[in-house]
Order: sequence, then structure tokens, then C-alpha cells
Amino acid sequence: MSLARRGLTVLAATLVVLLGATAPAYAAAGPPPGSIASMGDSITRGFNACGWFADCPSRSFSTGSTASVNSHFLRIRTVNPAIDGHSYNDGKSGAKAADMPGQAQTAVSQRVAYVTILIGANDACTSSESTMTSVAAFRASLDAALGTLKAGLPDAKVLLISVPDLKRLWQVGKDTSGARTAWGLFGICQSMLANPTSTASADAARRDRVRQRVADFNGQLASACAAYGASCKYDGGAVFGYPFQLSQISTWDYFHPNASGQAVLASVSYAAGFGW
Repeated sequence: MSLARRGLTVLAATLVVLLGATAPAYAAAGPPPGSIASMGDSITRGFNACGWFADCPSRSFSTGSTASVNSHFLRIRTVNPAIDGHSYNDGKSGAKAADMPGQAQTAVSQRVAYVTILIGANDACTSSESTMTSVAAFRASLDAALGTLKAGLPDAKVLLISVPDLKRLWQVGKDTSGARTAWGLFGICQSMLANPTSTASADAARRDRVRQRVADFNGQLASACAAYGASCKYDGGAVFGYPFQLSQISTWDYFHPNASGQAVLASVSYAAGFGW
């Protein structure tokens, strides 16, 4: 072997060693889980996806049983029928990050092998910009919840799903009178949706700041998942980046996903998950 070729071989071997020593360790997805719990808020509960201002857990993107939604639970059931009867929706409409430690305790008591977490919309969607959850408080609650899961379910897989882009909701709904009426009548997400037709610089700047808060929450989800270890996966911003349409939103409140929206959420988040 020539000196030049020998040098390239040594360099390649050195790079392999160095990269192997510094690259994060990700465990294989492993076999499809035999149980699942979903943590989150009204989106996880399927709110307004089947009835007037009511939870519709059967249409949940995570643990729902409705065939047209094709939830995580149903997708896993096609490859592991043992999951049937072991699907738990621990979400609560109105929940914020501060509620996640309690939901994590419930998931631990259910001894599940897979947990999905979608939280943060209510932390940014508040009555005004000033009442949004701080990034530090969001992270503290998230860390507490993940700590509970790691201690109680050390072998479980955890999927953290990015918070949807709330500014996208404003963009697709602001020109629809029904959406504007619902947002104002029910006081929905006024931090983002107040004065929906205004082009004033103050309103534009407010919307951008709320969107940035959501982006900051997502950054904390990514960081917390990395700190959790190989059993946790973040969706990489897949849900945040999905350009959902007004047709995928409930016409009762123009805020929550309808059954079609839940189906899209299931598809996007599952594809960004563990790949069972």
C-alpha cells in the first residue's frame, strides 16, 4: 500500500472513531409497543372533532379508535394486535405544560410502553400576550414530566410533538367571517387572534412575538428530548411546519382540528416518530 493510500486509510479510521465518540446515541425503535398513553390538551382529546364543544377521544390523533383518523394506536395495532385494549388518553382539555407532571404520573400508573406528548398551544394561546407561559416555566414543567416518565417507565418510548404554528391559523382564517366571529365571540387565543384583520404594525409585531414563543417552546421540546436520552424522539418540527388548511379546522370554533385535521396530525406526527 502506498504511503498516500495508507494515510487516507488511517484518516478515515480516525474519523470513524471520533464521530462515533461524539455523535448522540439513538436506540433503535425496537418492536412495536403493546400499550400507549397520550398526554396533552384539547387537541389530544379530539375536542370538537365529533360534537359541539365536546371531547371526542375516539378521534384523537394519538389514541383514537376512528378508522378515518388512523391514529398512532391504530397504526401500531396493524403490526402488534396486542396493543388492543391498552390505549389510554390522559390528556385534558385546557391543559398547559404545568399539567404535564400530573399526566405523566397517570401514564406511569398505566405501565405503558409508548407515550405521546403534544402540549404548548394553551401556553401561547391566552387572553393576551402578557399572560403567555414563560419559556423557563414551560421547560421546568416539561422536565418534571419527563423525569417522572423516565423514573417510572424507563423502557418506554416517548414522542414529543411540536406545537402547531398558531400564526398559520390566523393566516388561513382571518379572511373568513365565521372564523373571525368565533374567535371574538369565544375569546379564542386572543394573544394571536385579537384584531384579526388589522394590518397595524403593533398587531403584526404581536403576532410575530407569539409565533416566536411557540418556536421557543418547540426549541425546549427538542432540547429536553435530547437530554432525556435514546428513548425519546422529537418530531423535528414536523407538526409546526405543516401548512394545515382551514378545511382541517372545526367550523364550530375555527381553532381545533376536525376529524380530517386529526387524521393529518396523526399522519404527520407518526411519520416523524419511531417508524413502527
